Amino acid sequence: MSEIDNHPHGIFCWSELCTNNWKEGKTFYTSLFDWRYDDQPIGEDIYYTMLQKQGGDIAAMYEMPKEQVSEGISSHWLAYIAVDNVDDCALKAKELGAEVIAGPHDVMNAGRMLMLKDPVGATVALWQGNEHKGCKHLGELNTPYWHELATRDGKVSRDFYCALLGWESEIKPMEGMNYTLFLVDGQPIAGMLEMTSDWPEDIPAHWMIYFSVEGCDTAVNKAASLGGQVCVPATDIPDVGRFSVICDPQGAVFSVIESVIDDV
Repeated sequence: MSEIDNHPHGIFCWSELCTNNWKEGKTFYTSLFDWRYDDQPIGEDIYYTMLQKQGGDIAAMYEMPKEQVSEGISSHWLAYIAVDNVDDCALKAKELGAEVIAGPHDVMNAGRMLMLKDPVGATVALWQGNEHKGCKHLGELNTPYWHELATRDGKVSRDFYCALLGWESEIKPMEGMNYTLFLVDGQPIAGMLEMTSDWPEDIPAHWMIYFSVEGCDTAVNKAASLGGQVCVPATDIPDVGRFSVICDPQGAVFSVIESVIDDV
């Protein structure tokens, strides 16, 4: 592997959308977040689209294979975490009870990846950068800002990720529940909440990607005008910001957040 300025081990570094309608999905997100794009051919009339801000890659999207569409798989976002050695992580993840879905394998010269399902059922990917580090404008407006695990077993999830990635954890009481912060070098990099009986039983454990926006209400209204469905209306979180959960027209779920924390 060549030496580049990779994101630090344990940091969420890339986001990837698998959608059942690549053309309409691209229109939705580029309109919502004012992204540009670079369509890179990966087959006959098939593209891996780099979504860009100020000329830098910040996320990607591609058309879901027809066999997955026929199986009823929903459009979805996948979060990637930077690691120093993806092969070592693959072995450790299996020892800790995860299921390896794909990899480890090289993605041409860009880097090496692994997709896994954690012991509670949430899907996540690991990335060892080579020529591509991942997001070029991480944490800026209109880019991925926060990642949050919804799980049905907080202890199992916390133990797994801390053991696999060296994360530290901190429990923070928050509006009637205990919210877990995951930290790297003392800095919060992700969160976790435990799903209660109020959550529909058919919603599996999952990682939610939050995109930073300048105005939550404006983003929600724009998403709705573009055909998105508002799952959770704009809601204030004291000392954190204002967020909303949105389902895009193809069925992929994501969140937007207007942060009041001074780092965007």
